[in-house]
Amino acid sequence: MESDCPFCTRTASAETVAENEHAVAFPDGFPVSEGHTLIVPRRHVKSLWDLHPDELHDIWVLADEVRAELAHSHSPDGFNVGVNDGAAAGQTIDHAHLHIIPRYSGDVPDPRGGIRYVIPKRAKYWVE
Repeated sequence: MESDCPFCTRTASAETVAENEHAVAFPDGFPVSEGHTLIVPRRHVKSLWDLHPDELHDIWVLADEVRAELAHSHSPDGFNVGVNDGAAAGQTIDHAHLHIIPRYSGDVPDPRGGIRYVIPKRAKYWVE
């Protein structure tokens, strides 16, 4: 645990919504949609690629549980699941984490392209 890491602090807080041996889930502090949740490893590492296989496994097990709970409690029409790995990819907290983002019909005018919009000019690959 890193004392100055906000995610390390949150893994020990009462605001967690789910947890297992190697991972914890809690609401995103700046949600982009209702129910936006983060899955973080208990061990402080910067990148998901630095995790051991058992830690990665527990993150995905927890992601599946969180997704199922969000589907039940929020009834979204879809999900985006994403990782920002490294500063060039938009990572702002240096603790690995996985975003589970419920999506709702009409939350944007045209959702096609999804996560491809991290580079907007390359997102629209279809022909109209």
